[in-house]
Amino acid sequence: VQLQASGGGLVQAGDSLRLSCAASGRTFSTYAKGWFRQAPGKEREFVAAITWSGGTTYYADSVKGRFTISRDNAKDAVYLEMNILRPEDTAVYYCAANPLLRGYYSSGNWDYWGKGTQVTVSS
Repeated sequence: VQLQASGGGLVQAGDSLRLSCAASGRTFSTYAKGWFRQAPGKEREFVAAITWSGGTTYYADSVKGRFTISRDNAKDAVYLEMNILRPEDTAVYYCAANPLLRGYYSSGNWDYWGKGTQVTVSS
């Protein structure tokens, strides 16, 4: 496993969670990184992405203003701060990395994926 997401859990609506994704076995510190999620019976969907420098971020409309993506290249890690969680945020969250940030909204444009972490938001 080269990318590993962690930090998921069971929370109530309105709560916050912070997901982390660490790299092992190789370095992704100069890669663009992103977060996707997949709910049962649904396709994997884009959540957020960040350029390798951290200077530019992108968000899905459904999480804009509530979620914040950040990275620490010294630790080769990417984070997703999730606030004001809603039941519809319930999903398995995956981190991803790619040398270039293009077509970031499509999972097919990301080359490296980690195992996901479950986030469950109760109403």
